[in-house]
Amino acid sequence: MIASRGESRSGAELVRLSDTDRDRAVQRLQQAFADGRLTSGEMEARLERALTAASRGELEPALAGLTEEVVRITTTGARIKRSGEWRVPRALRVDSEFGRVRLDLSEALIVHPEIDIELRLAYGSATIILPPGASADADGARSEWGRVTCTASQLPRPGRPHVRVTGELSHGRLKIRHSHAWFGAGR
Repeated sequence: MIASRGESRSGAELVRLSDTDRDRAVQRLQQAFADGRLTSGEMEARLERALTAASRGELEPALAGLTEEVVRITTTGARIKRSGEWRVPRALRVDSEFGRVRLDLSEALIVHPEIDIELRLAYGSATIILPPGASADADGARSEWGRVTCTASQLPRPGRPHVRVTGELSHGRLKIRHSHAWFGAGR
């Protein structure tokens, strides 16, 4: 639809959807249904709306009320470590003034195809260890005095987890790598 004179349309209403945007919306709807937040009738109606949406503005009603839960971990100076068998949330935010962060995903339960990790570290560093075949995108992570290193592929692979890392590491570094299976996972 073209806006007539005097009408204004928001940017979201005009931005065309990609297949990836549509796939993400379908995954969010499926997860909401699995979590019991949608009935089968609601799921069917929302899926139809998501699959036929041409723009982000048309997609928004299909996702209305389904905010993504962000798991937050906050510390001032303690070390944050997750390893072994732990459930990786869809979205994770880590805030730390002085602590070091180590997120080992190599043995973790990963049910989401894409994971967003936001880091807010003042003086600490972070290491993220990926399972075999996983990819990662660290283009949204910034460090003023340290560096950001990612040795994993940035291209998502079908059937494999993709981790998107964003945030600020003022005086620390970020390293993203795969597990070293020959030394034992997570060591």
